[in-house]
Amino acid sequence: MTQYDDRSSKNRFATIAVGAAEIETHPHRGGTNDVVPPIHLSSTFEWASGDEANEHVYSRAGNPTRAALEEQLARLEGGDHALAFASGMAAISTAMLSLVPPGGHLVASDSIYGGTENLLTEMLAGHFDVDVDFVDTRDPENVSAAVDSETDLIWAETPTNPLMRLCDIRAIADIADDYGISFGVDSTFASPYFQAPLELGADVVVHSTTKYLNGHSDSIGGAIITNDETVFEQLAFAQQVGLGNMLSPFDCYLVARGVKTLPARMKHHEENAMAVARFLESHNRVARVYYPGLESHPQHDLASEQMSGYSGMLSFEFDGTPLELEAFIEGLDLFTPGASLGGVESLIEVPSLMTPDEVSHGEATAEIPETLVRVSVGLEDPDDLCEDLRTALP
Repeated sequence: MTQYDDRSSKNRFATIAVGAAEIETHPHRGGTNDVVPPIHLSSTFEWASGDEANEHVYSRAGNPTRAALEEQLARLEGGDHALAFASGMAAISTAMLSLVPPGGHLVASDSIYGGTENLLTEMLAGHFDVDVDFVDTRDPENVSAAVDSETDLIWAETPTNPLMRLCDIRAIADIADDYGISFGVDSTFASPYFQAPLELGADVVVHSTTKYLNGHSDSIGGAIITNDETVFEQLAFAQQVGLGNMLSPFDCYLVARGVKTLPARMKHHEENAMAVARFLESHNRVARVYYPGLESHPQHDLASEQMSGYSGMLSFEFDGTPLELEAFIEGLDLFTPGASLGGVESLIEVPSLMTPDEVSHGEATAEIPETLVRVSVGLEDPDDLCEDLRTALP
């Protein structure tokens, strides 16, 4: 599959990421000829009427730094509109609270980030009486069977956190179209560089900008991109007025800076992840490796069809006891044990040990194996990474 290069723009992805697509207007320069959009920290702006009226009045409702980032993110995804939020979960909760009314119906993937699962089960189902159906979205027929005329939203991750499962975006988008409902995709693991859900028919794309978009583990944020004007107006109202959970100007600056190197970083992440995945697959203390780039992944063909690459995230099942697994983690030097992902440094996480509150134990969602290890492969030398794993594995 070739890289998505048009995305509603005459420029290719790397050109858009760097920001050269702004050459025609440079709306952020304001007569100062800044090459980089400046950070506007002001909470309020001077009011004027008529021809002198300012586009921005109050930073919660609109900030020039945030507007510049949102335009950049929309271009990356080939969307018409983007909104930047204070966290990935802020983006997800805004999307769900805006698009699913109290007492409504939502169909979600049963393999999903623990924070999203908790939002669905504790807040939407528990406080807003939303009927949530978790289904195995690897088979579109499961989605079709769960959706009916009362459904308000279909929600999926692809690849999923942390089991690296995929869903057929185009097939599920067709189901959503048949019922006239919205389909949202959390595409954080793939990044806009390797996957373009809007091009495949999704209505809403969500990213935790904390991860690959920022890429340097120094900013928390989220984003929603859409082509649907009505959906955008609902989301914008919730972001700016109802929930007030927009991204700060300084974090907008950090994400915009990170996006400029996204293509180069993602290529390197993928190369390193493939090397690590192949090493782990050959090791006798590894029971199974989950990486869409491996031919052994049961959805490798789908990954090759709807993604232009396989990103830097993988998981594997350690063949040993939890005590041995903990000793392995403690024996690593280059891989830092910790949550989050998508930064230049390699991180490793055992969900059952490090984030037990986010590990599913219910029947409705996919259970995460106790010895599952999630790896965010960074930009270090791949030989050094493999050697670190080789030394630490018992």
